[in-house]
Amino acid sequence: MLRYACLRVLGAIPTLLLVIAIAFLMVRSAPGGPFDSERSLPDDVAANVERAFHLDEPLPQQFLRYMRGVVVADLGPSYSYRDRRVSELIRSAYSQSIRLGALSMFLAVIVGASFGLLAALRKDTILDRLLSGIAMVGISIPIFVVAPLMVLVFAVFLDWLPSSYTGADNATRLVMPVIALALPQIAYITRIVRASMIEVMQTDFIRTARAQGLSTASIVRYHALKPATLPLLSYMGPAVAAILAGSIVVEQVFGVPGVGKLFVEAALNRDYPLVLGITIFYAAIVIALNLLVDLMYGYLDPRTRAQ
Repeated sequence: MLRYACLRVLGAIPTLLLVIAIAFLMVRSAPGGPFDSERSLPDDVAANVERAFHLDEPLPQQFLRYMRGVVVADLGPSYSYRDRRVSELIRSAYSQSIRLGALSMFLAVIVGASFGLLAALRKDTILDRLLSGIAMVGISIPIFVVAPLMVLVFAVFLDWLPSSYTGADNATRLVMPVIALALPQIAYITRIVRASMIEVMQTDFIRTARAQGLSTASIVRYHALKPATLPLLSYMGPAVAAILAGSIVVEQVFGVPGVGKLFVEAALNRDYPLVLGITIFYAAIVIALNLLVDLMYGYLDPRTRAQ
């Protein structure tokens, strides 16, 4: 198990470095510059500004300078937030995004796994068709449609929940953002758990357990649940990535002062260091959680470690 874990950790490091390199090149190749505006600066002022932020250096030298800062956790100064470091801005905003993402993921796993388990145990019944239909609707409707519709229905028409995160009560302001972010993942997890549980319930060891007179509840709890959750664990990495991507839309719609909202503002302002810093932050979280999923998968399935 230790060798398996070390190989996974060593594989994650070059992945993160590749993400940083690609993001750096994409940001630098975007049209326009961080200090472009409707009113152009005089040539000498523009040259001084570029020299102050090392933008006059060759691109490879800029990249090496940036990587030296990344190694010591210094993501550089923000171009659009005066006298603020990128790491400071991310630190002040990430708690909101982490809380929103964690609550959404928890809700998605609990509700999606429950729906998938019910649909599998009631295969080809009305309940199965109903839950499968709801899951298909959740997959088909994108999050940028669901979030404004929720504001329109629950905040404007019914006046049950606050339409904005800011200035609302702590208990209610997270309800709509969390549900909007969790809905697509509930749909995917429902389908994954349903298909996996149906497959597991048709295996030989489950037939043997039935022949021994065990109840369905005992079979599911002690024999079927563990192997049926392995595909769910494999999906957790992409699910976290989808929640992080969806949080950008949700935070913008509901006014959540998180990293996603900060990312949109940084992209609009062409704030290179802030865009790169948030990209690295998101990439590090996704890679770390994928690594955790791989380790859990190896722990639950010894065949993975053997390979």
